[in-house]
Amino acid sequence: MNESIITVAGVLDEETVPGNPLGTAARFRLTISPSGETFDEAMLPCVITDPVLAFSALTDLVPGDELRLTGHLQLPQSAGQPLCLYVLTLETLTPPPEQKTSQVRVERNGPYIYILDADHPGVLVWTASGASVGVAEDPTAITQLLADDERRRSTGSA
Repeated sequence: MNESIITVAGVLDEETVPGNPLGTAARFRLTISPSGETFDEAMLPCVITDPVLAFSALTDLVPGDELRLTGHLQLPQSAGQPLCLYVLTLETLTPPPEQKTSQVRVERNGPYIYILDADHPGVLVWTASGASVGVAEDPTAITQLLADDERRRSTGSA
């Protein structure tokens, strides 16, 4: 396997997009420049597969954010395969001048994680291991969502 763990810093080129239909992954391009000069800029495709980190990237990042990323750099194995950084950690170094005012809150309740975003309806619910439980229409519907999940797990149905 031709893969290394690296840390890079750069600027988010454009909006972060979902990496799959469920929104449990995110994709974006980072503009990097070893010298800080435009003549040696390069675009680095990046993917986040951790659902909680992906949600954060999809809701919190805006073009122009300066980021530091650590991840697995997957080098092409043959012609036509892309270079890609599979992100493990993400840190915003400096936000662009107009920072979003979104209020995102992450809460933990036993084996569950809730993600509440003032700009988006519903409450995303995940297990601590990263499995999606579903979306509650509002915070009061979380109890029913968890009860349904527990019932599915106890009966072994998906």
